[in-house]
Amino acid sequence: MSQTENLLVAPDVLSRVLSRGRATGAEFSEVFVEDKRSTSASLDDGKVEQVSSGRDRGAGIRVIKGDTTGFAHTSDLSEKGLLAAAEAAAAAASQGGGGVNAVALGAVVRHPVNTVQKWPDEVAKRDKVALLQRVNIAARGVHKAIVQVSAGYGDSRKRILIANSDGVLAADEQVRTLMRISVVASGDGGMQTGFQSLGHTIGFEVFDENDVEELAITAAKQAVTKLSARPAPSGSLPVVIKHGSGGVLFHEACGHGLEADIISKGASVYKDKRGELVAS
Repeated sequence: MSQTENLLVAPDVLSRVLSRGRATGAEFSEVFVEDKRSTSASLDDGKVEQVSSGRDRGAGIRVIKGDTTGFAHTSDLSEKGLLAAAEAAAAAASQGGGGVNAVALGAVVRHPVNTVQKWPDEVAKRDKVALLQRVNIAARGVHKAIVQVSAGYGDSRKRILIANSDGVLAADEQVRTLMRISVVASGDGGMQTGFQSLGHTIGFEVFDENDVEELAITAAKQAVTKLSARPAPSGSLPVVIKHGSGGVLFHEACGHGLEADIISKGASVYKDKRGELVAS
């Protein structure tokens, strides 16, 4: 396979689209193309509630002139459709004329992070549903207090292509495979839930490497154990923020001022603060 084979859009087409985006004198233009295939399935109370598959594909084009950004998107990945979107983005960024700026793209840069052995979109839906049924049986077998088991499966295979007027041409393929399990137990202490999830940036082989029955049993034991758990203490207590969602709290409180568009306009609270202590 050649370096440019299997790209979502041919490099020569991308070059013309990027040039059209800069035709009004913009300093920068960028194309983001995506093609995503996904499947989801859910089971509740022993019944398969939903199985669906879908495909989303399209492109977004960004044009920057000064401190103004124009953006347009399209689901038409033909050259005609992409050129029309580029013109719309350029018009949004500028009302003036600046001539044609030819764009020469470099070699394709690929980052093959995924080492997929079983592409999830090539696995039969019945095999995905069978996983959910195994989860249901395993969880209900833990204790008679289990009254509800819900499980969900999802996968996606996403192809991405990015090109910009600086000559960057990058391609990537991203795979996500996941499962979530929720179990409800009922007893004298009311109702309690247990939850487990499994997700990875690999293919369907994640279920060969991880035992879904064990996940279901763990979730069920959580729910049953919580029925006899002591109430949590209340009052003013130290709080430890875990990585992951805790990072969202930091971003919302402090991170917006570090975003490039705000900094480029000189509107950041961190302006001219390099090397200074801004928090403790």
